Amino acid sequence: MSLTEELHQKLIDKFQEESFLDCFVVAIEQKGKQVSVYLDSDSAITFERCKMISRYLESWLDEKKLIGEDYILEVSSAGLTRSLIFPRQFVKNIGRGLTIETEDDQKMEGTLIAADQERIELEWMEERKENKKKIKEIKKAIIPYHNIKEAKIIIKI
Repeated sequence: MSLTEELHQKLIDKFQEESFLDCFVVAIEQKGKQVSVYLDSDSAITFERCKMISRYLESWLDEKKLIGEDYILEVSSAGLTRSLIFPRQFVKNIGRGLTIETEDDQKMEGTLIAADQERIELEWMEERKENKKKIKEIKKAIIPYHNIKEAKIIIKI
């Protein structure tokens, strides 16, 4: 079993505890002696939660010495800049703007208005001209998760 797989399993074990039940792993990346763990939850990934999980993993890594004594461990929330992957991430972000790239390289931008375990529903406004009139239409698309190559939250400043 690789280090990332072992870390993932340790986190699954940790997430059985009451204060972490709604947490899940988004990604674990290892580059040499640097390990980055990205988490999300159905409520919120706070600095406090990340600190507790970091200490938990650090203790385990120190005990097992899987990557030696000198390593860098970063534990953080997945953040707004990482692509959404899991259905529960989409459900959590209903009402937010998304940019979607589908498997057939089609790009869409709109508001996430619904999400379940199989698909999302995206809504956007389109303008077209008919004679001299501007007509605004609300468009919707239902996109199954298997058709999504990348989905990112639109960050409004």
